[in-house]
Amino acid sequence: MNKAKRLEILTRLRDSNPHPTTELNFTSPFELLIAVLLSAQATDVSVNKATAKLYPVANTPAAMLELGVEGVKSYIKTIGLFNSKAENVIKTCRILLDKHNGEVPEDRAALEALPGVGRKTANVVLNTAFGWPTIAVDTHIFRVCNRTQFAPGKNVEQVEEKLLKVVPNEFKVDCHPLVNFAWPLYLYRPKTPLRLLPH
Repeated sequence: MNKAKRLEILTRLRDSNPHPTTELNFTSPFELLIAVLLSAQATDVSVNKATAKLYPVANTPAAMLELGVEGVKSYIKTIGLFNSKAENVIKTCRILLDKHNGEVPEDRAALEALPGVGRKTANVVLNTAFGWPTIAVDTHIFRVCNRTQFAPGKNVEQVEEKLLKVVPNEFKVDCHPLVNFAWPLYLYRPKTPLRLLPH
């Protein structure tokens, strides 16, 4: 796919969704971090249902530690892998308090050092909470980019690297939610890239 076609696609997606953002509900970098951590192999809808009950009770690292692993489990038990996720939430909160004064670090290495936080989660937090021009590549983004030839790659790292090269700077901050927005539309016409775009 050439530069002009990519620009056309991104422009049309932005015109259809002028203020794209994650579908996860959050009011702080900490809430976003925890929501993204919980979202692995889970839907945003299921995470939002759980955090709607969890965050009024605990939306800071200290409050989450007060709940403990079992307390966190009781709020997130409807989410897949809730046992290990609850443990990671508590470990993460302890590290945030011990090493980062209870704040979410605006630093990739520090984020990726947190339990359960990989490159994709770090990218979402850096992009959505702090405005970094990172592009998180999940399964949906990977599939859309490969099937449409927008930014093909053999793995998520290659797709991310390609996206960072071919997406104009003005679209980088919004690239993940823009392409995620296209995903449900794309499902119905996987062989016709422009069909994923509203006219």
